[in-house]
Amino acid sequence: MRHTLKSRVQLAARLLVAFAVLAVGTLLWAADSESAPEGERVVVLVGVDSIIHPVAEEFIVDSLAQADDLDAEAFVIELSTPGGLLTSTREIFTAMLEAETPVVVFVSPRGSQAASAGFFLLMAADVAAMSPGTNTGAAHPVGGQGEEIEGPMGEKVEKDAAATIRSLATRSGRNAELAEEAVLESRSFTADEALEAGLIDILAANVPELLEELDGREVVREGRDVAVLQTAGARVERLEMSGFQKFLSTIAHPNIAYILMTLGGLGLYFELSNPGAVLPGVVGGICLILAFFALSVLPVNYAGIALIILAMIFFIAEVKVTSYGLLTVAGVISLILGSLMLFKSADPAIRVSLELIVSMAVFTLVVVTFLVSMVVRAHRSQVATGAEGLLHKHGVTRTSVGGRGKVFVHGEIWNASADEEIPAGTPIEVVSVDGLNLRVRPESRQERTSNGEGT
Repeated sequence: MRHTLKSRVQLAARLLVAFAVLAVGTLLWAADSESAPEGERVVVLVGVDSIIHPVAEEFIVDSLAQADDLDAEAFVIELSTPGGLLTSTREIFTAMLEAETPVVVFVSPRGSQAASAGFFLLMAADVAAMSPGTNTGAAHPVGGQGEEIEGPMGEKVEKDAAATIRSLATRSGRNAELAEEAVLESRSFTADEALEAGLIDILAANVPELLEELDGREVVREGRDVAVLQTAGARVERLEMSGFQKFLSTIAHPNIAYILMTLGGLGLYFELSNPGAVLPGVVGGICLILAFFALSVLPVNYAGIALIILAMIFFIAEVKVTSYGLLTVAGVISLILGSLMLFKSADPAIRVSLELIVSMAVFTLVVVTFLVSMVVRAHRSQVATGAEGLLHKHGVTRTSVGGRGKVFVHGEIWNASADEEIPAGTPIEVVSVDGLNLRVRPESRQERTSNGEGT
């Protein structure tokens, strides 16, 4: 017995040691795999083709940290964005300024833009590059619906944005005066204009051409040694968003978030109007959860959310209260106002498009009107089930009916009674229902002719 126990202990100890060796080996292999082979030059490349929001921020900042771990020659952001959140933009260019790896922002491919928040990232780069056929600038702060910000608040926002862009441009040796004009006067520049004006450093058609232009270029960073880029022949390590990040980035767009929220509300409205449908309620709930995530990363105006919720309440009340369409009209007005107020941002990219708002308002009106009409028709239709459904139904006696008998009514045979003796085969009408017993009377000849019933 003791020998057996001792053997088991020894076996367990050996397995434990083997497991520890395996674990250490795995960790060492992982650590080695995270760094480039000695002597190999690596350029880390990421693509950003969306508005600048917390999901894009997380992706860029994490990728930049990986570039530092790989001791990369350069970190290239291939950028195409209409703008985004100022908070996320500040976090990104702060990480760019603090990174060990030289950062290159490349506005590409053709037809892309680096507007608003994208212009700030371009100016913060150690090397700014653009493809022919691209544009940048238009970084003037505006209100949530693209309107001019009036009064002292507008002046404060403008001065802050102008000071930030001037600081970034000066640090990188670029034309600070023109960069400031892009903020104060919403000026835009083509790739050729930006190169000529000294806002960017390189004009390249694609990434391979960009790497050729970068090779041998000196990068001077404040408080650090001059870095000479060696990108010719370097291995390009392209980092991609995970599938989940791509999904979150998609739904974090204001238009998508708005569609999800509207569809979620309509799904729940359909479920409440038609209990037991199940599918609309399930789909609506999922859409609302996804919308709540999107709203959590976007600058939400809670007054807008409150107005949209109020609109749904009006639509539900329309089913319960006879308002002759007034509640529906109030709901549509509340929905439109809430949609216009839903997001608060100084960037036009962070707002719901007016065309989408109108389209969703019309769609919601059609759906609500259809559901309300179904409910009204159901209320007006004759009851076809239960005791009430048998009243005034016509049938025929199967046996003679006096004190007791059998009648055929509504496709079934029932016990029946009458105030007078009714022979078998006589057309009858149900005058009352007492449990499972029907009270009937014989039809007159005139009723028989007009009804055309009896069997």
